[in-house]
Amino acid sequence: MAKPLPSGRSWSLVAASAGLGGRWPRPLCPGPAGRGAASSRGAEQRLKGAEELPGPGALHSLYWLVLRGYLLHTHRLQVISKRNYGPMWKSTFGSYKNVNIGSPEVLAQLLRQEGKYPIRSDMAVWKEHRDKRHLPYGPFTEDGERWHRLRQVLNQRMLKPSEAVLYAGAINEVVSDLMVRLQDERAGSPSGVLVRDVANVLYRFALEGISYILFETRIGCLQLQIPAKTQHFIDSIGLMLKNSLFVSFLPQWTRAWLPFWDRYLQGWDTIFAFGKTLIDRRMEELEGQLERGEEVSGYLTYLLASGRLSREEVYGSIAELLLAGVDTTSNTLSWALYHLAQEAEIQEAVHQEVTSAVPRGHIPDAADLTKMPLLRAVIKETLRLYPVVPTNARIIAEKDVVVGGYLFPKDTLFVLAHYALSHDETSFPDPERFLPRRWLREHSPSHHPFSSIPFGYGVRACVGRRIAELEMHLALARLIQTFTVRPDPQGAEVKPLARIVLVPDKPIDVELIDRRAGP
Repeated sequence: MAKPLPSGRSWSLVAASAGLGGRWPRPLCPGPAGRGAASSRGAEQRLKGAEELPGPGALHSLYWLVLRGYLLHTHRLQVISKRNYGPMWKSTFGSYKNVNIGSPEVLAQLLRQEGKYPIRSDMAVWKEHRDKRHLPYGPFTEDGERWHRLRQVLNQRMLKPSEAVLYAGAINEVVSDLMVRLQDERAGSPSGVLVRDVANVLYRFALEGISYILFETRIGCLQLQIPAKTQHFIDSIGLMLKNSLFVSFLPQWTRAWLPFWDRYLQGWDTIFAFGKTLIDRRMEELEGQLERGEEVSGYLTYLLASGRLSREEVYGSIAELLLAGVDTTSNTLSWALYHLAQEAEIQEAVHQEVTSAVPRGHIPDAADLTKMPLLRAVIKETLRLYPVVPTNARIIAEKDVVVGGYLFPKDTLFVLAHYALSHDETSFPDPERFLPRRWLREHSPSHHPFSSIPFGYGVRACVGRRIAELEMHLALARLIQTFTVRPDPQGAEVKPLARIVLVPDKPIDVELIDRRAGP
């Protein structure tokens, strides 16, 4: 089993989400990498050190987070910091410090130097659970050569668009159940059309979809009466995520006195136990199918039959993959419906696009999506406005790097300020407006490729990106094909909050008007 990162690489997840994590690198002096970079830029140019970066001090950071109330609005603090300090700045929170990247050009410089084994960010509390329970690391907790080997296996049957299409049938099956669930929600409202807290329904849809792909079995998230074991599993995911905030932020000595650590461990224990039960069941079924000479397929079947991972490694990987795509799919679809409800012209244009691509009475499939550029642009624009993870991080552990005229030693923590990047008016005029057509070639010049990268970049990019995109596109196509989406007449403006992931600050309620009732 891989060892946890040394304590010098640990930082608070809360601090990192604010652009306020990490430890300052050691004093800088140009080594071979620095000298080579300097000579290529001209001998007369001096590379600066991290200590020369502009940025707020510890007290100033505390002032913004606590006194100014930005602890749950750290995404907006990114925008303020970039405006005040420029495309790259340092920040401090107690003993934790980082180098923040808010420019697509500087970000490109950094990520193109990340090497073969980049460290995405510190997952210390996740690793503590694995170590305490003697469980293997997965794709988010593993590092180095072991991580690389794991990703090589997991990437198969998932990352290529041609491979993701293989799951379109399973996803559409779950989308059909989502439509039934939404009809039930409408019918239960006083008006007969209102769906309250649509994000909750879409969360269950996303969890059912990724579970169906990973476990190759339905777990009942969209049933009117959710099975007790599945409900306990859903509750445990929320329990783990909620308490991970506290255990990341609070000193370890508080664990004996406060309940958060035990609740956090209990949440993970249930997640692993639920996954293990389904994986073991599928393993028994697979053995029987192979004995009978039956053809087998599916993602879990591939992992179990490949012989490249132990069953324990499959347990660890599936548990982490399961959590990776749920918030992306559910939050993005929720925000997309929120904006389409308010933008009748854009919604109607998307509807015309869907009906032109899909004959009346037919269900949209993966091939139809190629004829829906505006629908895909709606998802891109939603991810730009609301990047699910507004802050990410990189540690380049293999070498010193030169970024933006500064020399940083290996193991420096770089915070990727995705929200500030995607809300920069230089890259995106009117950055706060929902303008999906900005992504269409005929309406806008091309954007810098690093101005909005909600799924990450390079070898550490999201392994489930293609599956999440397919889920969002197929679900949105069916929703717009079936319903006219309108805002709740009694609803208020909804804004994002940063709780590691970007979430709505209040429930998103929408009216869904059945299009089939019309002419």
